Order: sequence, then C-alpha cells, then structure tokens
Amino acid sequence: MVTGPGLTLLHTSPVHVPVFDALRDRNHPGAVLRHLVAPELLDRARAEGPQAVAPALLRLLAEAGPPGPVLVTCSTIGATAESLAPELGAPVLRVDRPMAAAAVRTGPGIVVLAALESTFAPTGELLAEEAGDQPVSIRTHLVAGAWERFEAGDGAGYLARVAAAADAVTGADVIVLAQASMAGATEEATTRIPVLSSPAPGLAAGLRLSGRTGPDRGKV
Repeated sequence: MVTGPGLTLLHTSPVHVPVFDALRDRNHPGAVLRHLVAPELLDRARAEGPQAVAPALLRLLAEAGPPGPVLVTCSTIGATAESLAPELGAPVLRVDRPMAAAAVRTGPGIVVLAALESTFAPTGELLAEEAGDQPVSIRTHLVAGAWERFEAGDGAGYLARVAAAADAVTGADVIVLAQASMAGATEEATTRIPVLSSPAPGLAAGLRLSGRTGPDRGKV
C-alpha cells in the first residue's frame, strides 16, 4: 500500500525507466512512480558544469505536476537537483546518497568506478559529506570504453567492462558504482570486495519520502 502523491523519478537516459519499474515490482509492489526523461540535462552538465542546468531543472520539475518527492537518478546533476528542493517546495533526493552512506559505513578505503569523468567530482563530494568527520580515502577509476558501449546501446558490453574494472580493484574496503546504469555489474563482478550500486537503496529511500507504508525489500 502507498500513501501520498507517489514518487517522481528524473532520468537523463530512458534506459533507467524499466530498471526502476522492475525494482518497484520486485521490492515495492503497488508503489506509484512517475518518470521524467531529460537527456539534454546531462549533455549540458557535461559541457558547462552541473550548476548550468539548475534553471532548466527547476522549470522541468515545477511543470511536472503537483509538488511531491523527486528521486534524481543522474549522479552528475544530483547535487544540483537536491539544492533546488526549497524552491520546488518538495523533497529532492539524489539516488546515490543512500549508497554513499552505506559505503562509508563499510570502510574507509573507497574506490569509485564511473563511465563519465563528470561523475567523479559530485560523487566524491557526496562521499565526503556522508563521511563527515570519519576519515576516508577515495580513489577514482574511469572505466575505459564503457560510455561508448552505453551510448551504442550495447548494455551487455557496458556492464562487462564495469564488472571487469571492479574485479581489477585491489586494496579497497568497498567499491562504489557511481552511475545508476552500472547496477547490473554487481551481478557479474566476482571480486570479494563489496560492490555497491544506487538504484535499489535509492528507490527505497525515495519511496519513504513519498509516504510509502510497509517494509522495503530492496538491498544495496
């Protein structure tokens, strides 16, 4: 059972829609999700910086309907989106925040994998924010060729590259997959180091904001 207005999800790629619908069906049956897809926001953020998309992002969310909780599934623009909550008049959560909190609880040695260079700064800032006074060591690794596979529609090739990169990590307490699109690699990686992805814990946290009742069955 769901109470409240439901949850709006803002994506910068349409591939995320079925992923989050499947997570809803498996872990939160009956939850109400509304999807907005705006690829141009990521294109502009990569070219001009995440803050450059703030006006367009605010306008898009304000025009989407009555104010309600928003889950932003793009790591690059997540911090910018969260900063707009007071103007929007509704809670805004970046999907990777619960994952980041779990990562700093797991251990201080964190390796961040991403397919886009633009993701590293916002993800590092988020991890530092969640760590607070707890010392952490953050290493970043750009997965070579992964984004090209993603843009070409080769999902299997994309996830294979991410999984291989995770398996190559040494000397870490936890591996963070910085982009929601990488989540499937957690099933392919064979490393004994914990590999965390954002969609499942992010959706669970977003639905709590929307007033969902009952237990969540999602996991990191």
